[in-house]
Amino acid sequence: MNLNKVMILGNLTRDPELRQTPAGQPVCTFDVATNRVWLSPSGEKNQKTEFHRIVAWGRLAEICGQYLAKGRLVFVEGRVETRSWQDKESGAKRYRTEIIAESMQMGPRTSASGGAAEPSSPPTSNEPATIEYPTETADIEVKDIPF
Repeated sequence: MNLNKVMILGNLTRDPELRQTPAGQPVCTFDVATNRVWLSPSGEKNQKTEFHRIVAWGRLAEICGQYLAKGRLVFVEGRVETRSWQDKESGAKRYRTEIIAESMQMGPRTSASGGAAEPSSPPTSNEPATIEYPTETADIEVKDIPF
């Protein structure tokens, strides 16, 4: 049995880029930064930042493109995929490892996060919005979006 599952909680480093494939399939890419903080044996605080490329497809891509913004806290669950291509200029083989998003939860909206401003009325719950993207194509109606 094998498992390819990734969970990332971090902040967007740039606004999402929403495009469509030639066949009309929506695809959204964005980058998320995660920080790891630890103490050295001497007690010195260390920090390392990792950057992750996220790719969302279909309706999830449209939602990411519409509601995410640079600085916004986001939780993404998905799988790791590495793709390769031939560089047109040098002819060298290139690789990129990406996280293919299967679900996404947005953190709270605050003006300090760089995202959208506070909502005009307070939310009824402190739980982050959850978007589950099924593996098969399904229509999502506006009433089904939890925010």
